[in-house]
Amino acid sequence: MKSLPTLIALSAALLAAPAAFANAELAQKKNCMSCHQVDKKVVGPAYKEVAAKYKGQKDAVTYLAERIVKGSVPGKIVFGGPMGMPPNAQVTEAEAKQLATWVLSIK
Repeated sequence: MKSLPTLIALSAALLAAPAAFANAELAQKKNCMSCHQVDKKVVGPAYKEVAAKYKGQKDAVTYLAERIVKGSVPGKIVFGGPMGMPPNAQVTEAEAKQLATWVLSIK
């Protein structure tokens, strides 16, 4: 029989995996993947690039969730490129926080 710490770690991993998958599904459902991919730049930056830029920042989830819903600040393109991020009115505040948390978890 497996030890208790091993079972706890396995249970935690199994619980976390569906959440990560669900957020990838949410990103697909909300058309985020039209402009972003996990590991390569498309129209917007790769999610890995976003996660690296905001790693360790206390307010990163709140900031990114706001950017997801409202888009880029007019006149300020954070990641370079020809255009900023458009607003996403179809994404609720709760969904934006889920997406931001997921993006920040990507290594």
